[in-house]
Amino acid sequence: MSLVLLSVFFISLICGLPLFAAMLATGISGFAFIGDYSQFRLMIQQFYGGMEPFSLLAIPYFILVGELMGCAGLTARLLRFAEALVGHLKGGLGYVTVVASIIFAGVNGSAAADASAVGSIMIPAMKKGGYPASYAAGLTAGSSLIGPIIPPSIFMILFGAMTKTNVGALFMAGVLPGLLLGIAFMFMHRLSAARLNLPIVNAGFSFSELVKATGGAVASLIAPGIIIGGILFGFMTPTESGAVASLYVLIVGFLWTRRLSWKNIGKAIANTVRLTSVIFVVIGAATIVGWILSSEQVPQRLAPVVLEYAKTPTMVLLFMSLIIFVVGMFMEEIAALVLLTPVFAPLAVAAGIDPLHFGIVMTLNITIALITPPMGACVYIVSSIGSVSLEKMFKHIWPFVLVAVFCQLMLIFFPSISLWLPRLLGY
Repeated sequence: MSLVLLSVFFISLICGLPLFAAMLATGISGFAFIGDYSQFRLMIQQFYGGMEPFSLLAIPYFILVGELMGCAGLTARLLRFAEALVGHLKGGLGYVTVVASIIFAGVNGSAAADASAVGSIMIPAMKKGGYPASYAAGLTAGSSLIGPIIPPSIFMILFGAMTKTNVGALFMAGVLPGLLLGIAFMFMHRLSAARLNLPIVNAGFSFSELVKATGGAVASLIAPGIIIGGILFGFMTPTESGAVASLYVLIVGFLWTRRLSWKNIGKAIANTVRLTSVIFVVIGAATIVGWILSSEQVPQRLAPVVLEYAKTPTMVLLFMSLIIFVVGMFMEEIAALVLLTPVFAPLAVAAGIDPLHFGIVMTLNITIALITPPMGACVYIVSSIGSVSLEKMFKHIWPFVLVAVFCQLMLIFFPSISLWLPRLLGY
């Protein structure tokens, strides 16, 4: 069954079908393979049922927050704050890019949005500051991986909806791994800054400039504070925090920065609807395939085979991570997450792996695929923004892939990195 579904899926993609259509074709072939044609009516139920979980409503709100912040000029204020904080270091603009990605990750939960928002400002700035264009693009693509790890996270929302795992707990489990990834990227950039002899942005650290930039960025920093703080202290669900943050940015954009207009609000809403529609259609189509795999007990059949060779939870995670990494290179990330989670989550539970730990490992694994060829979405985004060929970019991206894989191994071997904070908060 699994081989039939995979064959149909890849043949559909080769024939040029859109991703959701390839998923639907795979689902139809799965029902045909089962032979019970009366169950075809379940396809529609599964398609719409995959979009039903209430927690998925947080996705359009988080996307909208990021869109509105860009229109309101708040993203630029965040970048100025990051520049005042670390711009005095050698290769300062690179540090600014990583720090900005960490801050912006607390807003929209999407690596693609992070790469687009930060990249559109920082790549031209780095090129103007004497950075090789290919390195500027590679650094931006690598830094965007922080977006889905630090809460909020679209990937975590999807994982939580499919496995009935507390999304707030998943968000808290991603805080330390996200910061670890950011620190690792800054260390990698430090080595590159010395090797490439990258320039310093600011002559020296200026406390007055930092205070000024902080004052200008306070309104921007409150947005992620609303999202993370509301969930952390139990005031709001992820969906409610996204809605409140969206309303807050609207008010700030109208009354303080005065950069919002009905025209760019309409544009932000249109972009949000477009991105959300793409995500939800893929979720619905992939849910059909996931249901077929579950109904045919593929996870239950796979578990004894894996556990026979992988004797410990760590070995099971390493085995699954390898498969997820390879699949993610050739499949769109949301589709890979929705397809693989129903298969691997029961296997993780059978191996005694904490669902929160597995959720973060799964999220980071899927996220790494965003900058690996040939399907890495963030690579194409920054390549377009920076007008850099993919060939030139990849030689600068691979070090960041290796750093991300190192962080992944740290998470696998030291579960407390992801579990300490949620356990401290009582999850």
